Amino acid sequence: MSNRFTGADAAWLHMDRATNLMVITSVSLFDRPVDWERVKQIHQARVLDRYPRFHQRVVESRLPLRSPKWEEDPDFALEHHLHHIALPPPGDERALQELLGDLMTMPLDHSRPLWQTYMVDGFGEGAAMISRIHHCIGDGVSLARVMLSLTDSAPDAGIERSESEHPARALDGGLPGVAAFGVRVLSGAGSVASAAVRQGFEVVASPSHGARLAGAVVRDGGTALRLVMKPADAHTALKGDPGLSRRVAWTRPIPLPDVQQVAHANDATVNDVLLAAVSGALRHYLQERGSRVGEIQAMVPVNLRPLDQPVPRELGNKFGLVFLPLPVGVSGSYRRLIEVHKRMDEIKDSREGVVSYRVLGLAGHTPEPVERRVVDIFSGKGTAVMTNVVGPKEPVYMAGTRIKRSMFWAPTSGHIGMSISIFSYCGEITIGLMVDAGLVSEPSAIIDQLERELEFMRGLSVARVRRPRRPRSPSGSRRSRDAHPPSELGGKTR
Repeated sequence: MSNRFTGADAAWLHMDRATNLMVITSVSLFDRPVDWERVKQIHQARVLDRYPRFHQRVVESRLPLRSPKWEEDPDFALEHHLHHIALPPPGDERALQELLGDLMTMPLDHSRPLWQTYMVDGFGEGAAMISRIHHCIGDGVSLARVMLSLTDSAPDAGIERSESEHPARALDGGLPGVAAFGVRVLSGAGSVASAAVRQGFEVVASPSHGARLAGAVVRDGGTALRLVMKPADAHTALKGDPGLSRRVAWTRPIPLPDVQQVAHANDATVNDVLLAAVSGALRHYLQERGSRVGEIQAMVPVNLRPLDQPVPRELGNKFGLVFLPLPVGVSGSYRRLIEVHKRMDEIKDSREGVVSYRVLGLAGHTPEPVERRVVDIFSGKGTAVMTNVVGPKEPVYMAGTRIKRSMFWAPTSGHIGMSISIFSYCGEITIGLMVDAGLVSEPSAIIDQLERELEFMRGLSVARVRRPRRPRSPSGSRRSRDAHPPSELGGKTR
């Protein structure tokens, strides 16, 4: 196992800025107190003993263009990373959100392994556990599996067990989302960068293979050019240079069957429905503040890691980024849903994820000013980072206590000040929002709009299902739903 950073991991390490820390934050909520001593034992057995990065620190090279490396922390102690604290009064959801916002502004100590976990008492009648892990350790899929390895499918499970027993296998399926189609992009198109040496030998033996490889290089070059030339989002009430403060908020539990009902009634996916609802919420938020309303580009991580294989012990980052234009400028919930569906289909056929992964990997081996310039080019084009992670379909337990809800937030880079996360667990969906406090002082206002938008879309779908079937046209087919004005789907538009 190499301890030298890959280009992609080095890029995420060096993206750290005071105004945008490259730290993935997650929180799990419990209805009852948790046995924290048992939690410590589980961390030791299932994380520290399995994944070396959690007891290694970063060492920068003194040589130019030489990647950093991982080395053992000679002073490592679990108590440096597991902290037992009490939530300030009144111990409600707002207090927990304020604590999360404060923690998100605290840089990790680079002289130690780059992670911290807070065991929080006093959250109502229960507790919470907050984890902060630097992005250079791993991507969202690998770290989600690490966090799920701490959980069990039964409350009476032992401390140690095999890798195949833990609920992380639930990440292989569930809520259709952007994490899933990233694997299809990779398997269908291949990774030209990682296979270049092997393919070089095949070119000699097969000229036709060489022609195909050359075509892939040309195609990827065109994709890279389109990424660079993509226009940046205009400044709005949601976009600007981020400051130091952060705010978080999240939705009430959203029943997955309700969202599936909307998706089924409109020949869409669950992900389409959620993205359309987010677009509508952002539109109404901007309108209420008299801000410019137009398309907003979201940077969407695309998984390039096979989901049917265990994550490697060294973890690491293997994902690309694609830009999803959210139809915030489109009026009408139904029209936004149709537009999101179309744009998601276009992204699924794109090679942006593979190409951006290669670009970031190359940037990680360049001098820091060059790397920062690459990051600024990418981040300047978007307004938000949007992530979607599939959690277990059945309840899971932490040290014998059932996890009620979980949320997470991906970090934002460069000039982006908003992170939107979608997490499914046990038949419910939670959408979390992390924002720069200078841009959005009360993220709950966007969350309120989002919940109203989802309820409105559900009402439209119920009306659509109950409406009598339309007669067929003389040609024998019904009119395309794309032509229906939203007024036909239940009244006024939002």
